[in-house]
Order: sequence, then C-alpha cells, then structure tokens
Amino acid sequence: MTISKIDGVMLAQMIQSGARHLANNAKKIDALNVFPVPDGDTGTNMNLSMTSGASEVKKLHTDNVSEVANAFAKGLLMGARGNSGVILSQIFRGFAKGVDKKNSLDTKDLAEAFETGVAVAYKAVMKPVEGTILTVAKDAAKEAAFLAKQETDIVVFMEKVLKKAKVSLKRTPELLPVLKEVGVVDSGGQGLVTIYEGFLAALTGEELPEEEPNVLDMDELVHHEHHQAQEFMDTSEIVYGYCTEFMIKFEEEKLAAHPFSEEAFREELSEHGDSLLVVSDDEIVKVHIHTESPGTCLNLGQRFGSFLKVKVDNMREQHSAIVNKKEEKPKEKKEYGIVTVAMGKGLKNLFESLGASVVIEGGQTMNPSTQDIAEAINRANAKNVIVLPNNKNIRMAADQAAELAEVNAVVVPTTTIPQGISAMLAFHPENDTESNQKAMDEARKLVKTGQITYAVRDTQMEGITIEKGHFMGISDGKIVATDPNRQETVKLLLEQMITDDDEILTILVGEDATAEETDDIIAFVEQTFEDVEIEVHQGDQPIYSYIFSVE
Repeated sequence: MTISKIDGVMLAQMIQSGARHLANNAKKIDALNVFPVPDGDTGTNMNLSMTSGASEVKKLHTDNVSEVANAFAKGLLMGARGNSGVILSQIFRGFAKGVDKKNSLDTKDLAEAFETGVAVAYKAVMKPVEGTILTVAKDAAKEAAFLAKQETDIVVFMEKVLKKAKVSLKRTPELLPVLKEVGVVDSGGQGLVTIYEGFLAALTGEELPEEEPNVLDMDELVHHEHHQAQEFMDTSEIVYGYCTEFMIKFEEEKLAAHPFSEEAFREELSEHGDSLLVVSDDEIVKVHIHTESPGTCLNLGQRFGSFLKVKVDNMREQHSAIVNKKEEKPKEKKEYGIVTVAMGKGLKNLFESLGASVVIEGGQTMNPSTQDIAEAINRANAKNVIVLPNNKNIRMAADQAAELAEVNAVVVPTTTIPQGISAMLAFHPENDTESNQKAMDEARKLVKTGQITYAVRDTQMEGITIEKGHFMGISDGKIVATDPNRQETVKLLLEQMITDDDEILTILVGEDATAEETDDIIAFVEQTFEDVEIEVHQGDQPIYSYIFSVE
C-alpha cells in the first residue's frame, strides 16, 4: 500500500509506536553506555523523556499534524532527562517548527521537518560532538532531503531514512574514539534509530511488543487508597508529599545479585513512606508509595531490573489546588534561592545546611527532568535563583529549566557533588547574581573529585582493563584505578588524586560503606599524606561507596 500523505492521527500513532519500541529496548540502550558504572543513563533517560512526549500526544483528539507535533515537543521538553533526553527534545522541537500550521505531511514536508530538527538540536548544544545522536539525526535528515526530491511514498521514504540512520549509527565508533575503544555504538544514536523503527512500524502496520504486560491492575488498588480523603485534611498534615508509582521488569542478572522477595521489598520500602502497595508476578513488580524520598525508592527498585514506568506527583501542590477554597496571599519572594541536585539523605542535609533552598533528589541514577528543575525553581520562591546540576548529564535540562523560569534563573555548571559544595561555599547573598555566578563557577573549578563504584561489565578504557564486579576509582570523570578489593581501589585512587599542594580531603560516605572501612581510609590518609586535613560527612549516596573532594 502506498502512503503519500499522513495526518495528525497517523503522526500520533507513529509517536506512540516509537515510544513503545524505545521502552522495550531501554535496557539494551543502557548497556551501550561507555562507562561501565551501574547507572540508568541513556536508555532510561530517553525512555522517560519520550514517554512524557507521547503522554501529551495521547491527550489530544485531533487530525491536525501541527497540533500533534507541538504537543509532542512540549511533552518532550518538560520531561527531558539527561543530555540525551534534552537533545531528543530539541530534535523534535525543530521537527514541530518544520511542520508548523500544516494539516498533513508528504515526504518533502517530513524531510524539511527532519532537517529543521537537526538545526535546532545542533544550535542547542554548546559544543556538538560527532559520533553521537546528533550525527545520526543529521545523516538521516540529509538522506531524507535527497529522497524527497523523487520519492513520494512515505513508507519507502521512511524505510530508506531508517536504513541511513542505521548506517550512520554503525559509523559512530569511527568518529568517536572512545566508542571504538570500548567496542560499542553511540547509545543516544541507538535510541533515535529505535524511535525511527517504531515510526516505520506504525506506517507499515507491523506489530511491536506491548510496553508492559497486561497484569497487576494497581490503578484500581490506588483508587481505593486514602487519596479520596484529601478533602478532610489540611495540606500541612501531609507527612509524605510525593505519590510515587513505578513498574520494574525483572532482569535475571540483577536478580542474581539481589534476589527478589515481595514481602522483604515491601518491608524495606515501608521505612520510606506510607500508603504502600507492592504487587508482583514472575515478570514485573509494581509499587505505589507516598514518600519524601522518591529517588531512594526508585533506587531500591532498580536493583531488581529496569523501569517500565515511573510517575512522581507532588501531593501537596495537588491537594492545595483541590481543596483550597480561598486565595492565599503569596509569600514574599526572597532575593536569592539556590536549587541543587543530590541523591542521598546525608547529601541533602549537607546542601541544606550550606543554604540550599531546594534539593532535588536525583543524580547519576535518576536524572531529574526539565519540569522537575523548573518546579524546584518555583519552590525556591526567590527573585533570583541559582541552579547547581552537580552532574554533566543534568546540565542541559537545567539550562532548559532556567530558560523557562519566570524569575531570573542562572546555572552554574557543576558536574559533581564536590563542585556543588565548593560553589555553595562561594555564594555571598550581598553580591549580585552575575558576581555570584562568576565566583561560584570559579570555585567549582578548584576542586578535584574522586568516586568509588563498581563495574557492571568487562571493558577496557584508556589502557585499563576493567572486569565486571571489580571496583573502579574515577578521578574527574576518568577511570584511573580498578581492583577486586574496594579499599585497595580507594588507596590507588587517592594516591593519584592527592599532591603536595593539596590541603583538604573531604570524604562523603555512601550508603553501602561501613564505619570500619571509613576508619581504614582515614588511617591510610593520615599515614600517607601527613599535611592533609580530613573532613568526613555521611552522604548516604547510592551507587558511589565514596565520593572524595580534594582541595
């Protein structure tokens, strides 16, 4: 069957198909991450971003292409997580611009939209790197422009665009040496190819696997929860403010390390909130909980597999909107507010003690979305807000949120927790925003960051052979040490990080580190680096047993 034009209904079907296909392959895309650290990263971020966009489209009832594309772009932007999610949102933001005011699309219209998407995405990235999702999008768009001159069948057109995208993806290791060294293609590019595969499947009518098994109707259970009692309580009485729901698909590899017991998991989660529901079968587990620490709950679930669905709602805001029967006088805005990102109760407390207005729970494992950061900027209730992302993969989402803010919001590009702490210490409320931004940016450059975690796969990077399960020492983003013993890895890392010019070592202790191990590290530093002063804070961060700050 030949398709010469598509309307908004078909475009919506393509988007939903792309989102489902991406969700089903998120785990495989995660596995392509260059660093073998145990985080969610590209596949998870693109999946959550794409799901947000698809959800906006699902709300529409229109055959207008422009309306569908704009809703998709808006949902992607607000749900964008991590650099891959933000870049994806920009590709389809440009796509929406390319189809503006159009009721239907032919191959020439699609080609123009793909090209506009690439232009907008490249413009959004400060230093575009070839061999990434940008390259795959660009090569596919060039092929689309060439094809549109002679091809009118949209199915044939999309088949050839997809084929070109796959060729481009295969070429990414030649353009980005680190990909070739590790032996993988670019994960973001793979994500885009997966979405395009979903687009084509919708056009041809090909059946793709459902995003999630049709089991465990938790919605009905939640309906009978105490949500219905909201009109009888005051907002201030809400102890646990975030209604958190997620679904995990079990993975054999993770279950081998963390065997799943529904009863034990329920007991573990009960320490972090109330209104808890945990239901599972042989393939998935669904969770509903009211908590103050949604990130912690998500981390506990991710030990057993990969996310199929995540939803976090701020119940205090929802409750106020539902039951507030009179207008409240807005609180007067402070002059300054600081929004920062951290994972772990100890790190949250540390940043708050340094003056942070809002600490978003997130980081390497679960990157907050553009909307999460935008809402935090509003909660800061300040005329001027400074955002510290504390992770390079959150920087772009922070920039997007600052642009959307109704107040003066700026981003200091901190890429680690120690950089964020150093920046906080450089803040002076009597200075203007520009001076503070400059001082905090300079301060974050003066600190060295070390991290201890473990490898999730065998790989080789920069001449270092890394075995799955072994510990890794990471110094300012580079893996510099590895050993099967965590304490030995710590010592190898610190020996490379600390020099004669350094004066202070700050140790942020993770949730899986023991007091005995920490005491051993302190003894090692005191004996090896006699002039270095040591500070220790309980960070409770997941993934990283220790985070070190050297100044």
